[in-house]
Amino acid sequence: MIKTIIIDDEPYCCETITTLLEDCDDVEVVAVCYNAIDALSAIRQHAPDLVFLDVEMPKMNGFEMLEQLSSVNFEIIFTTGYDQYALKAIRFSAIDYLMKPVDEEELKNALQKVIRRSQKPIAKQLEILMQKIHQPAKPVNKIALPTMEGFQMIKVDDIISCESDSNYTSFRLKNNKKMVVCRNLKEMEELLEEHSFARVHRCYLVNLNEVEKFVKGEGGYLIMSDGSTIDVSRNKKDELLKRLMPNKE
Repeated sequence: MIKTIIIDDEPYCCETITTLLEDCDDVEVVAVCYNAIDALSAIRQHAPDLVFLDVEMPKMNGFEMLEQLSSVNFEIIFTTGYDQYALKAIRFSAIDYLMKPVDEEELKNALQKVIRRSQKPIAKQLEILMQKIHQPAKPVNKIALPTMEGFQMIKVDDIISCESDSNYTSFRLKNNKKMVVCRNLKEMEELLEEHSFARVHRCYLVNLNEVEKFVKGEGGYLIMSDGSTIDVSRNKKDELLKRLMPNKE
């Protein structure tokens, strides 16, 4: 049984999540809290396995509440309205989230990931999250990436290229390593845009620091540092060349 606490300053949202969880045999809601102060007490009292945590709360928001805990030994599913900085930070950390109003199917999917996953949020994930919250404009040197088994921490500089694989993304890393991530290429492009990455094709995102050579053609193609080749779309070619040769008129 998954002991669960729901934390949100909007009673309607708490009621919605509680109602949706009633049909889940594996879940027991042990507390519902409408502010962070009560939530801290409930977490210490119940030692939950899972917390649904509202990002935007008065006096103390969800991120500030987490910083009050000496350790986080539970899964987190954030609930939030649209906040581009908060969402980007959450995505960097690979911690699950639900957009408000909470959708039943999305909640069930997030819950199933919690049930399947043996790993709970680790210190490194929360470290990335807090770094992005406190310094949203500063690039991070590591990113947490969700995989079929859980998640993996990798250095951004170790990524050579990313290839679209339907709703997944295949990563080509240094030292001939590869991995498949449970995020589509568009999501990865948004996360890596502040680093030296460029979308060069509808199927490819590349680390410009790992480009060895550009070969001319209708669109052309790139030879990467590991010897792999990446096609360049005609409509991406001019923008790519500007980024590769910024000082050329």
